[in-house]
Amino acid sequence: MKIYLVGGAVRDKLLGVEPRDRDWVVVGATPQEMITRGFRPVGKDFPVFIHPETGEEYALARTERKTAPGYHGFEFHADPAVTLEEDLRRRDLTINAMAMDENGALIDPFNGADDLNNGRLRHVSPAFSEDPVRILRVARYAARYGHWGFRVAHSTHALMKLMVENGEVDALVAERVWQEMENALGEQTPSRFFEVLRNCGALARILPELEQLFGVPQPKHHHPEVDTGKHTLMVLDQAARLTTDTRVRFAALVHDLGKGTTPREEWPKHIAHEHRGVELVNAMCDRLRIPNDYRELAQVVTRYHGVYHRVEELRASTLHDTLEAVDAFRRPERFEQFLLACEADSRGRTGFEELHFAQPGLLREALHAANQVSAKAVVADGYGGKAVGEHLRLRRIEAIRQALKLTTNDTNG
Repeated sequence: MKIYLVGGAVRDKLLGVEPRDRDWVVVGATPQEMITRGFRPVGKDFPVFIHPETGEEYALARTERKTAPGYHGFEFHADPAVTLEEDLRRRDLTINAMAMDENGALIDPFNGADDLNNGRLRHVSPAFSEDPVRILRVARYAARYGHWGFRVAHSTHALMKLMVENGEVDALVAERVWQEMENALGEQTPSRFFEVLRNCGALARILPELEQLFGVPQPKHHHPEVDTGKHTLMVLDQAARLTTDTRVRFAALVHDLGKGTTPREEWPKHIAHEHRGVELVNAMCDRLRIPNDYRELAQVVTRYHGVYHRVEELRASTLHDTLEAVDAFRRPERFEQFLLACEADSRGRTGFEELHFAQPGLLREALHAANQVSAKAVVADGYGGKAVGEHLRLRRIEAIRQALKLTTNDTNG
């Protein structure tokens, strides 16, 4: 029985980064031998065991055979006669098909180290085309290593494109798409995930709401990059600069979906795209079963990012009602998420990336001023019932007006 460190841990070691986790392959063993040595079996489809001390996963070397469409249609074969190279051959990319023995010697039958040095994401074998999840994984690795210049190999891109044309991606289930998408949103250059999917044709199948943004123009004086799809990916990467919160990054990604449904005769303007966008956000979240905390923030950013950009033009009453609409009084943490996503929108434009924007400071100042007015004070002045809410609003509006030195007295809303 021989044990090898495999996959991502080997890749990360060669890159000089701390491995996220460590996986092991066991060659020449049976399930009973593993159990006898104290390993705990957990695998259903194939034998995987948990080390009794480290808690790390050890899998018996195995091969796999395609038996049906989609990524569930596989038959696995684990046997002591399966070699390490046979096990590595079933993996997706060459950079994930390397192993190290107990002495730290590298086993690299598919030249993964060379691809790693050259920033190349290349499939191991034609069997790559049997699993549509691998398209998502390649895109995610492009997002993870995009800042190092990693690119998809031409041969792998061609294979991914063929898989899309053959309908393999149509077999992907919502949960797996979202799992890979959420992971990609957490990477350093998340826009690369969507670029890779678009280049091979998968984005139109998986996320048609995003695909239809490309080629849609915007006013050049506000958007020198013009193209809405390009702007969207720029906003996503700006969000990645501002925060590691994937909920903010998702909201940044979907904030302009409504522009994809603007009638051509209205281009490059996009009147009421915020309202249309909320419907599309809901449809996407329903289809991919995206968690509610992602959905709720995305709804707020999509609906009110236009108001955010006009903060310096707004009356005190509108500022107050916007704060209330984004739930800033009850959920200040989500208010901060809203501000981050909207700031990313401001910065996600050619030439605007490093500018200072006044909107976050003004909105925070407005919220601080309004929060100095309490419902208890209104009650203490003798108001009750519905009058409490009405007078609380009026006093908060006045507090905002004074704090921001707004000249128009619009406390009556």
